[in-house]
Amino acid sequence: MANNGLVSVASRFSVGETIDRLVETVTQAGLRVFARIDHAAGAHEIGASLRPTELLIFGHPKGGTPLMQDQQLAGIDLPIKALAWQDAQGKVWLSHSDAHWLAERHGLGDTSHNAVAAIAAGMAKVVAAAAGVDQS
Repeated sequence: MANNGLVSVASRFSVGETIDRLVETVTQAGLRVFARIDHAAGAHEIGASLRPTELLIFGHPKGGTPLMQDQQLAGIDLPIKALAWQDAQGKVWLSHSDAHWLAERHGLGDTSHNAVAAIAAGMAKVVAAAAGVDQS
């Protein structure tokens, strides 16, 4: 599923397990996990309900720096974020911004092309692994 620059992949696991798997996958790939945010827990703190929703913020300067060297404002979308969430039917999704959409959004040029392609390919791999999806 793609929508407004977002890519969403159905996960075979719960929201928590999907994010756990994503943490493991990105860490093994040499990326840094900067934050894990449980939005449903935050909603609970104020007495509100929210279906399971967790955000993971991760990346590596090697991937993001070339984008910001090209257009520094690209840093508003970095590091990379992925959101695991449960829809109204109970299906779990893992969503992230499409790297090519980010390149278009920020007017990134040829100097960023390789980094954008690497981010796109890397995201496809880590999201598939976290969601338990066959990439073939």
